[in-house]
Amino acid sequence: MGKLVPDAQIDLQLAVLEGDKVTACSAQPAVYADIATYALADQTISGANYTKANGDVDGRKNTCAPAAGAVIDFSGTATHIAVEKSGALKEVFTCTSQALTAGGTVDFGNLVHEIGDVS
Repeated sequence: MGKLVPDAQIDLQLAVLEGDKVTACSAQPAVYADIATYALADQTISGANYTKANGDVDGRKNTCAPAAGAVIDFSGTATHIAVEKSGALKEVFTCTSQALTAGGTVDFGNLVHEIGDVS
Protein backbone atom coordinates (compact mmCIF):
# COMPACT_ATOMS: atom_id res chain seq x y z
CA MET A 1 0.00 0.00 0.00
CA GLY A 2 1.38 3.40 -0.99
CA LYS A 3 1.67 6.34 1.42
CA LEU A 4 0.93 9.96 0.55
CA VAL A 5 0.72 13.29 2.32
CA PRO A 6 -0.27 15.94 -0.24
CA ASP A 7 2.05 18.96 -0.57
CA ALA A 8 -0.76 21.26 0.60
CA GLN A 9 -0.90 19.39 3.93
CA ILE A 10 2.87 19.53 4.39
CA ASP A 11 2.72 23.28 3.65
CA LEU A 12 0.18 23.68 6.47
CA GLN A 13 2.59 21.93 8.84
CA LEU A 14 5.40 24.23 7.75
CA ALA A 15 3.21 27.33 8.21
CA VAL A 16 2.70 26.49 11.90
CA LEU A 17 6.38 27.33 12.49
CA GLU A 18 6.29 30.73 10.76
CA GLY A 19 6.97 33.72 12.99
CA ASP A 20 6.85 37.50 13.06
CA LYS A 21 10.34 38.11 14.44
CA VAL A 22 13.80 36.54 14.24
CA THR A 23 16.37 37.09 16.98
CA ALA A 24 20.11 36.45 17.03
CA CYS A 25 20.86 34.83 20.40
CA SER A 26 24.05 34.20 22.38
CA ALA A 27 22.77 30.77 23.52
CA GLN A 28 19.98 28.38 22.61
CA PRO A 29 16.63 29.53 23.98
CA ALA A 30 14.54 26.60 25.26
CA VAL A 31 11.39 28.64 25.95
CA TYR A 32 10.06 32.01 24.82
CA ALA A 33 11.29 33.86 27.95
CA ASP A 34 14.87 32.81 27.15
CA ILE A 35 14.87 34.89 23.97
CA ALA A 36 15.02 38.15 25.95
CA THR A 37 17.89 36.78 28.05
CA TYR A 38 20.04 35.82 25.05
CA ALA A 39 18.94 38.46 22.49
CA LEU A 40 21.64 40.36 20.60
CA ALA A 41 19.71 41.63 17.54
CA ASP A 42 16.24 41.13 16.11
CA GLN A 43 14.28 41.75 12.94
CA THR A 44 10.54 41.86 12.26
CA ILE A 45 9.37 39.44 9.55
CA SER A 46 6.04 38.64 7.93
CA GLY A 47 4.45 36.09 5.65
CA ALA A 48 6.06 37.92 2.73
CA ASN A 49 9.47 36.75 4.02
CA TYR A 50 8.46 33.08 3.59
CA THR A 51 8.55 30.95 0.44
CA LYS A 52 7.36 27.35 0.22
CA ALA A 53 8.82 25.08 -2.47
CA ASN A 54 9.77 21.49 -3.20
CA GLY A 55 12.38 20.15 -0.78
CA ASP A 56 16.02 19.71 -1.75
CA VAL A 57 15.68 15.90 -1.66
CA ASP A 58 11.94 15.28 -1.38
CA GLY A 59 8.95 16.73 0.49
CA ARG A 60 8.59 20.47 0.96
CA LYS A 61 10.62 23.31 2.45
CA ASN A 62 9.82 26.73 3.81
CA THR A 63 12.50 29.40 3.44
CA CYS A 64 12.46 32.57 5.53
CA ALA A 65 14.51 35.42 4.07
CA PRO A 66 14.69 38.31 6.57
CA ALA A 67 15.72 41.72 5.25
CA ALA A 68 19.41 42.59 5.55
CA GLY A 69 20.85 45.03 8.07
CA ALA A 70 19.26 44.27 11.45
CA VAL A 71 20.56 46.64 14.11
CA ILE A 72 22.64 44.94 16.83
CA ASP A 73 21.35 45.93 20.27
CA PHE A 74 23.87 44.09 22.48
CA SER A 75 27.44 42.91 21.96
CA GLY A 76 28.12 39.19 22.16
CA THR A 77 28.60 36.06 20.06
CA ALA A 78 25.56 34.89 18.13
CA THR A 79 25.20 31.08 18.09
CA HIS A 80 21.47 30.61 17.49
CA ILE A 81 18.58 32.25 15.64
CA ALA A 82 15.17 32.12 17.33
CA VAL A 83 11.88 32.49 15.44
CA GLU A 84 8.98 33.76 17.53
CA LYS A 85 5.38 34.78 17.04
CA SER A 86 2.96 36.46 19.43
CA GLY A 87 4.84 35.49 22.57
CA ALA A 88 5.66 31.93 21.50
CA LEU A 89 8.97 30.35 20.54
CA LYS A 90 8.36 28.72 17.14
CA GLU A 91 11.77 27.22 16.32
CA VAL A 92 15.50 27.69 16.82
CA PHE A 93 18.29 27.36 14.26
CA THR A 94 22.00 27.07 14.97
CA CYS A 95 24.22 29.50 13.10
CA THR A 96 27.92 29.94 12.52
CA SER A 97 29.26 31.68 15.64
CA GLN A 98 29.67 35.36 14.91
CA ALA A 99 30.85 38.16 17.17
CA LEU A 100 28.36 41.05 17.11
CA THR A 101 29.04 44.59 18.27
CA ALA A 102 26.25 46.85 19.56
CA GLY A 103 25.40 49.61 17.10
CA GLY A 104 26.44 47.61 14.06
CA THR A 105 24.23 45.55 11.78
CA VAL A 106 23.87 41.86 11.02
CA ASP A 107 22.28 39.88 8.19
CA PHE A 108 20.34 36.77 9.24
CA GLY A 109 20.49 35.03 5.87
CA ASN A 110 17.97 32.39 4.84
CA LEU A 111 16.43 30.09 7.43
CA VAL A 112 15.14 26.84 5.90
CA HIS A 113 12.84 24.25 7.47
CA GLU A 114 12.20 21.10 5.45
CA ILE A 115 9.75 18.23 5.89
CA GLY A 116 10.40 15.07 3.88
CA ASP A 117 7.78 12.97 2.13
CA VAL A 118 6.37 10.01 4.04
CA SER A 119 8.10 6.69 3.51
